[in-house]
Amino acid sequence: MKTLARTTLATPVSLFKSSLLFAVCLTSFGPEARAQIRGEDASPGVGLWRSDPHYPVPYRVPETEQVADTLARVGKYVDNNCPIRWIDLDTGEAIEAGNSDVLNPGLEYGLFSPISYEWGVTYAGMIRAAEVTGDPFYHDYVKQRLEAIEQIGARYLQRLPEDRPRRYLTDGLIEPHNLDQCGSMTAGIIKAHAHGIGDDLSRFFNPAIDYISNKQMRLADGTFARNRPLPNSLWLDDLYMSVPALAQMGKLTGEHKYFDDACAQIIQMNERMYLPDTGIYRHGWVEDMSPHPSFAWGRANGWTIMATAELLSELPADHPQFDTILSIYQQHIAGIAAHQGIDGFWHQLLDRPETYQETSATAMFVFSLARGINRGWIEASAYAPRAILGWNALSTQIDEEGAIHGTCVGTGIGWDAAFYAYRPVSKHAPHGYGPTILAGAEVLEMLELFGDELSFHDSAIHFGETPDW
Repeated sequence: MKTLARTTLATPVSLFKSSLLFAVCLTSFGPEARAQIRGEDASPGVGLWRSDPHYPVPYRVPETEQVADTLARVGKYVDNNCPIRWIDLDTGEAIEAGNSDVLNPGLEYGLFSPISYEWGVTYAGMIRAAEVTGDPFYHDYVKQRLEAIEQIGARYLQRLPEDRPRRYLTDGLIEPHNLDQCGSMTAGIIKAHAHGIGDDLSRFFNPAIDYISNKQMRLADGTFARNRPLPNSLWLDDLYMSVPALAQMGKLTGEHKYFDDACAQIIQMNERMYLPDTGIYRHGWVEDMSPHPSFAWGRANGWTIMATAELLSELPADHPQFDTILSIYQQHIAGIAAHQGIDGFWHQLLDRPETYQETSATAMFVFSLARGINRGWIEASAYAPRAILGWNALSTQIDEEGAIHGTCVGTGIGWDAAFYAYRPVSKHAPHGYGPTILAGAEVLEMLELFGDELSFHDSAIHFGETPDW
């Protein structure tokens, strides 16, 4: 496990020297000259190229301690707002943890549910943050919640399905009926299991994996599908609701059938949903619809690139589809990077910059860019500055308490631009928290691995050796 101290890491020396030189150059001018170079009346001899840009988000390589502190602030917020409090489901009254006299125990929900597809991403993010920082808080966060869920769920496993209450806490894992209920949570639970959390979490991920592999609706070629909103619909979101769980199961068991299925989902979804003219993906596709409308919703593209990155992270390099999956990842990253806005964010509809800047998609893309740089899948010199700009933008949406603003609420599939463009945003939308924690952890590792190679040169962020002049 890597360790990363929060208070002792400093800005790389090369960055400090470059930044200091830049500051000295600027401060060498008096107040009148500085006013001139920011205005429209600067005289030719002042040095206009040294003018201060008016960036709307921080334009710098962040210090590792700044990223770690931001990550900790988000962690504290989700800790406070996703509590572990046992209740009697029949009365709603608080009970002692493990109370065996209560027939139907459950957990009281705060702002966020401790068992949902959004919180499956949060658990994965917390585990990743624990790996990168070495801070036990992140590991304990997952341990406390999943072991409470396990303790309650074990009670229901002892009863016949007809004797369980409606919508009990673990029903989506024990008796799943769709991918949203089980896919993302299963990936997070298997990761937790691999980190020694729980007594026997396989009791909860095995039924979910069985559902994903054998019971979820598919098209004739095996692509996961839904009869919503129309018969035989494909949702881009379903890649994250399936592929990471399959990848984790493949890693856990060594059985290639799980990797094979995961690869097939990526490849077959790519064949129908990828838009080669823009390098990004449409959100929805219906088998009997022609033409297929193309609305490149940001978060759906985020689910896709994160799923692809999660698969690549576990897929054996000698798997016959490894190179194909890597190529799909690289072409999607190129499309994503091309659609980054000038302020560092990505937009609600990626190819419609008039739509609002959306936080959860921005976090997903920052994570996926940084993961690719850290694993050597993409060229750092081309993509590290974009990942840093994206993180700097993302950090402006995190308030002092750790709440994340600007996240689109849950969204179905639509066939017109207005549906996406006017979806509400809320700091209570749970979709932004897991991706932001993942993004922060991955950026931290990028700074740890490559911080000495990130610097300012000619006032821009660069990766790699730059000449002295």
